Amino acid sequence: MTKNQSCPVCGQAIDPAHKPFCSRGCKDRDLLQWLGEGYRIPGEAVDPNADSGVDSPDSRY
Repeated sequence: MTKNQSCPVCGQAIDPAHKPFCSRGCKDRDLLQWLGEGYRIPGEAVDPNADSGVDSPDSRY
């Protein structure tokens, strides 16, 4: 059984230097999808009013 040997972004053959992508361009496009919230991991909804455990700048004084 062989694994998929194509770039997950464009489908071209992978380049070992950029594995699992074919090029730096596809690698960067994938990163931008994560940073721009194009990809999301399913989970429970978060209450925006819930205490996050992180101090806000106003709560220090």
